[in-house]
Amino acid sequence: MLTLGLETSCDETAAALVRDGREVLADVVSTQIDIHRRFGGVVPELASRNHLVQVLPVLQEALTRANVTLADVDQIAVTSGPGLQGALLVGLQLGKSLALALGKPLVAVNHLEGHLAAIRLAQRAPEPPFLGLLVSGGHTTAYAVEAWGTYRKLGSTRDDAAGEAYDKVAKLLGLPYPGGRPIDALAQQGDPKAVRFPRALPAPEELDWSFSGLKTAVLQHVKLHGVPQGQALADVCASFQEAVADALTRKAVRAAKQARLPAVVLCGGVAANSRLRALMEARGREAGLEVFLPEVKLCTDNGAMIAAAGALTLARGMPSPLSLDADPTWRL
Repeated sequence: MLTLGLETSCDETAAALVRDGREVLADVVSTQIDIHRRFGGVVPELASRNHLVQVLPVLQEALTRANVTLADVDQIAVTSGPGLQGALLVGLQLGKSLALALGKPLVAVNHLEGHLAAIRLAQRAPEPPFLGLLVSGGHTTAYAVEAWGTYRKLGSTRDDAAGEAYDKVAKLLGLPYPGGRPIDALAQQGDPKAVRFPRALPAPEELDWSFSGLKTAVLQHVKLHGVPQGQALADVCASFQEAVADALTRKAVRAAKQARLPAVVLCGGVAANSRLRALMEARGREAGLEVFLPEVKLCTDNGAMIAAAGALTLARGMPSPLSLDADPTWRL
């Protein structure tokens, strides 16, 4: 079965062709980072308009790379939430139009399930049950993945998502948007013990996160010492990154143990972070848990993960009607 996956939930226009839900034939992503960087974050109207410009060329490029035509596609998977309303509608309307014109089944995919399903595209992939630690710019949540399509939330952020905290701290430090990559690069040159930033909600029974206090602690450090430069900047980045990775991995292990899950899957845009990946593997080994990490390119938004998730849903015989609408607040 050849699945076309379409993703336009935020600021990436993506299309992919995936065979049998596991083999990526083509995965094309057009990013809007340069458009939104001057504003320090995603501007929804600009995102929607750019999707309109890019979605057909991205689709055509994916078909060309996979050496297939639309007639070869067996089914169509499209993100219908959560995300930005206008952005979601661009991919959704294209998916519905193709499904109608080609007479192919259509399936709505929850963007978060797409991130969880990205691990199915890796050479080494687990089957449920496992703990899915989903960490991105908009979400930080631990799910018990009891079966594909059956998810139980174990813990979540009470305020900022981890990726959002990266972006806000990067702005405080005078670093470019998005903040994850520049902070990670500088952190590798710094001392993670240079500044002892706080870890919120440390109680053993607590599985939620909070990053607003950490962000405020960085702000107070900047107010007291000024915007750091040189080695001091690298040290602050390393200390901040350590605080985030420490909190995420410690509670992921705790949640997996409490739910008696044998493995942890790390996913979402922040799963590309080098320190988070290394610390999750180390703490997983110490706790006797298997740890699975998608390729870095599959951590950020992409069409292949949507195709993988859609293939799972369609295999259970759950197509969507052509009356399907966007759901910006769709919960997993």
